[in-house]
Amino acid sequence: MAPVVELIAGSYEQIAFGYRVCTDEAVWTTMADFTHHAHTASISAVAASERFVVTGSKDETIQLYDMKKRIEHGALLHHDGTITCLEFYGSSHLLSGGEDGLICVWSTKKKWECLKSIKAHKGHVTSLSVHPSGKLALSVGTDKTLRTWNLINGRSAFIKNIKQNAEIVRWSPEGDKYVVVVNDTVNVYDLETASVTGSIINPKRISSIKFLTNSILAVAGDDETLRLCDVGTEKWLCEFKAHETRVKAVDSFKMDDYQVLVTASNDGFIKMWKLHLKEELESPTLLGEVNTTARLMCLAVWKPSNVPQITEEPETKATTSEVIQELSRNKRVRIATEVVVMEDEGKPKKKRKKKKKAVETETETGNQ
Repeated sequence: MAPVVELIAGSYEQIAFGYRVCTDEAVWTTMADFTHHAHTASISAVAASERFVVTGSKDETIQLYDMKKRIEHGALLHHDGTITCLEFYGSSHLLSGGEDGLICVWSTKKKWECLKSIKAHKGHVTSLSVHPSGKLALSVGTDKTLRTWNLINGRSAFIKNIKQNAEIVRWSPEGDKYVVVVNDTVNVYDLETASVTGSIINPKRISSIKFLTNSILAVAGDDETLRLCDVGTEKWLCEFKAHETRVKAVDSFKMDDYQVLVTASNDGFIKMWKLHLKEELESPTLLGEVNTTARLMCLAVWKPSNVPQITEEPETKATTSEVIQELSRNKRVRIATEVVVMEDEGKPKKKRKKKKKAVETETETGNQ
């Protein structure tokens, strides 16, 4: 039986599109599964967990869609300004960042409670990323800082001055390194030293990246070309023309013996590419495509069987205490005054004043 795969794209036209992929044939086809028109402004971020798809927008809301029941699931209202980034941690938590400088940690249980809301950056939060272990998170913003958050006890966090506004931050799949994107440059950081070990320059400003393996990174920029690089050797491995206009977003998922790259563009197309990860990479071959006729802004893949299961003690190459110790040795690092923690929902929490409440509804919706 072919795996269930669904492509989720957010658009400038305020609509989120869902397309189910038929992977049984040599040429993959897609079927329009749903449209979600819950926003009143363009969609700026999208993320998918095992059950839910969430979209963030310039209308300051995070809209929820239940993929199991195929219904709208309400809205999360806490940010002032555009929602700039969304990321699930397993099926238990959602992290959101916005132009208001806030990072919010949400429980994905029935009430979708905002467990923590902190002023993470003096400017906008441009990107965030949770370590595979769930113990640490990184964020970058327009205050020219890279911030490391301890998600275990919330007692300390570190701020590193990177002297430039970064647009993207991502942990590697194994969590032993992370990358920070500034304009057209990917800076590779080592986890234990928190120092830059290499830099890769893209011909154009970078709009999206995706780790395919712990060393191979897919890079999309302000042109029609998608490029693959090795962050260890700092070399480009291959490149190919993916769209007629600039590639806006890139994601991926694994099949049995190959990787599938998914790209979205301002030209309205979502395309799927077959890539064999071997010593000498060859340009991917096109598996299938769909024309949404919309101006696409962001992309996610919903594949329930591919969602990682979070264990109590995940295997990582470094413990939280070791990471914190290494980070604290860096002279450009200082202790932050703000903290964030994924709280135990069984523990009592201090009452705090909320500007807005999380709203939950459950109403049926049809295709728009």
